[in-house]
Amino acid sequence: MDRFKDKTVLVTGACGTVGAELVRQLVASEATHVVCLDNNETELFFQIEQYRTTGKVSGHLADIRDREALKLRMRGVDIVLHAAALKHVGLCEDGPAQAIATNILGTQNVIDAAQENGVARVIFTSSDKAVNPTNVMGTSKLMGERLMTAAAETTAIGLDARTRNVGTIFASTRFGNVLGSRGSVVPLFRRQIAAGGPITLTDRRMTRFIMTLQQAAALVLDSVWLATGGEVMVTKMPVARIEDIAHVMRAALAPDREIAITEIGAKPGEKMYEELMNDEEVRRTWEMGDFFVSLSAFADPAAPGYSHLAGCPQPDRPYNSAHEPALSRDALAAYFAEKRVLG
Repeated sequence: MDRFKDKTVLVTGACGTVGAELVRQLVASEATHVVCLDNNETELFFQIEQYRTTGKVSGHLADIRDREALKLRMRGVDIVLHAAALKHVGLCEDGPAQAIATNILGTQNVIDAAQENGVARVIFTSSDKAVNPTNVMGTSKLMGERLMTAAAETTAIGLDARTRNVGTIFASTRFGNVLGSRGSVVPLFRRQIAAGGPITLTDRRMTRFIMTLQQAAALVLDSVWLATGGEVMVTKMPVARIEDIAHVMRAALAPDREIAITEIGAKPGEKMYEELMNDEEVRRTWEMGDFFVSLSAFADPAAPGYSHLAGCPQPDRPYNSAHEPALSRDALAAYFAEKRVLG
C-alpha cells in the first residue's frame, strides 16, 4: 500500500534538482496533495503548469527565510520534505551570512512552522559536506541536522526520557553527489566535451559517492517512514573516482575525438574524498537496509522508539569514499548505462 495515500506533502525548494524529483515521485504516488514552495518565480510557474492537469499540485512563492509565510503554507500539511538550501560551496564561502540566513535560520523557521501546525513528519535533506565540514556550506548543513535533532529532543520535554515518537517527528537524510544535479561534475564534463575540451579535474585522486537523482529522491521518501525522531539517515552509495567519471564520459560521448583531461587543482574548502559518517558517529550508528541510521548523541538506543534497530549490525569504520572500493571504469560505464545517466 502506498504510504503517502491521503497525505498532504509540502516540499521546500520544490524547483531545485532534488526538490523537483521529489515532487515528480509524489505526484506519481497516492498522495492527495503536493504543496510546492520555492522562491524562484519562473521555475515555480512552469512547475505548476506541468502538473496542472493532475489536480493535486499547488505552488506558492515563498522563501524559507520568511517564517510567517511558512506557517501559512503548512496549514493542513501532514509531511514536510525540506530540500531548500544554498548549496554552492564557493558562493557560500563568499557570502557566509547568506548561507546562515537560508540553511540555518531558514531550517529553524521550517521547524517552528511545522510545530505550530502539528505536522506529523519533517525530513531535512542534508549533505556529505555536513560531516567534518571544511567549508561554510557544510557547516551550515551540519547545523541544520543539529537543529532537527534538537527539535526531536525538545518534542519529548516533560515526558519519560525513554518515550519517543511523540508530536512531530524530525529527522535528516544525508547523501552524497547526485549525478546530473546542478553543479555536479556530469553536466560540467558534458559541456566541456561538447566544446571540445579540455575536461578539467581539480585533482585526479579525488573520490566521491555517487547516486542518481531518482535513487536519491526515492531514498528520501523511504526515510520519511523509517524515522522515529532525531536520527540522521545515511544512504548507502557506490564510490567513483572523479578521473574515471571523466574517462567514462569521454568514451561515451566523444569516442572518436581527442579530448584532453587536465588537472587544475582543488578549490578552496574542497575535500579529496567524501565522508558520509565520521569516527564519532560510528558508535551510535546501526546498519538498516539501504541506510546507516545514526542516533543523536543524547538518544537512548534502548528506548522503545528505536526497537526497530535491535539486532541490526553496527559499522566498524567511518563511511568514507577513501575507505570504500571504487567502481572500476567498466563497472562505472555499466552503472551509467543502466541508470541512463548520460541519456
